[in-house]
Amino acid sequence: MKYLTRIMMAAGILAMVACSAQADTPPKDLKATIAKKLGRPVDAVNPTPVKGIYEVVMGKRQIIYTDAKGEYAFVGEMVDVAKKESITERRIAEMMTTDFAKLPLADAVKIVRGDGSRKMAVFTDPDCPFCKRLEQQSLAGIDNVTIYNFLMPLPGLHPDAARKSAMIWCSKDQNAAWRGWFFDGKLPDNSPECDNPVQRNMALGESLGISGTPALIFANGQIVSGAIPKEKIEEMLNAKK
Repeated sequence: MKYLTRIMMAAGILAMVACSAQADTPPKDLKATIAKKLGRPVDAVNPTPVKGIYEVVMGKRQIIYTDAKGEYAFVGEMVDVAKKESITERRIAEMMTTDFAKLPLADAVKIVRGDGSRKMAVFTDPDCPFCKRLEQQSLAGIDNVTIYNFLMPLPGLHPDAARKSAMIWCSKDQNAAWRGWFFDGKLPDNSPECDNPVQRNMALGESLGISGTPALIFANGQIVSGAIPKEKIEEMLNAKK
């Protein structure tokens, strides 16, 4: 809907308001009302620290705000001025989680460094420049870690990524094929025709709310998007559940 693409003046008001009011329960019919008016499924409607303003969650990860009657949609960040904290950003981070133990790790290219004691997963597209940056600049110097690499091509952006993903998976030495492509730009000399998990990985990423690459999942279940720096990865690897 085109009004969802606008940043309304009310969004700016939300960004400046001091969130001191008591949270109140959303009206029972508000979720259905918003879904009908926007023409989109709504996952949840939750209270916010601002009385009469409610958080609307769509597509598992998108947050907008609405009034109690669902007459206005506010697109933007809600900021706690006193704490200098984005409530919207914090809520999105809270929602970006999954159960690491339930990931289908057999569908990933497994790379073990050192004792492999720390665990993480990466959803990556072989033609994604940020994925290569992550490999070459952030992950390269990290030791004592097991990395499960889920090949998740983004066909709309990189039409040849699915073929390259399959070629890496179908290689007799997946680790060598992985390094050959991400560090040297060389694909393995083999066919992409084998039983591979590429389509499953794409569906898995979608189910987790991952729409871009790279996306990292840590053992505590936190999902982080982007080619984050080595220091942040080390911090997350050592984080407790």
